[in-house]
Amino acid sequence: MSPYVTFLLYLLAIVGFLGLVLTLNAWLGPKPAMTSTKFEPFECGATPVDIVNVKAVPIKYYAVAIIFILFDLETMFLFIWALGARPLTGFLMFTLALFIFLLVISLLYVYKARILEAVTE
Repeated sequence: MSPYVTFLLYLLAIVGFLGLVLTLNAWLGPKPAMTSTKFEPFECGATPVDIVNVKAVPIKYYAVAIIFILFDLETMFLFIWALGARPLTGFLMFTLALFIFLLVISLLYVYKARILEAVTE
């Protein structure tokens, strides 16, 4: 059997099991009554003090979150590269150098744009 057929059968089994579990949950799961309390915001068990005083999160925090995710994913890709780089050839060293170069360039951009310092201002 082809590896692609095996993968597709495995994927079909996962999607089928997921559909089965979601369907059984919809049929057999609890169905709570929709009350006005259900529609209130909930955080840490405390009721909101003042609904009028709700403010949006400044955009600078989203930039920090995106940068964190970017560098976190790059770290994960480095681990994957380290596990898959056997035998170590010149091409693999070139791809690692290119990847680290792009990582350093993006880190320099973050430093130069003062994105992390903008949060404390």
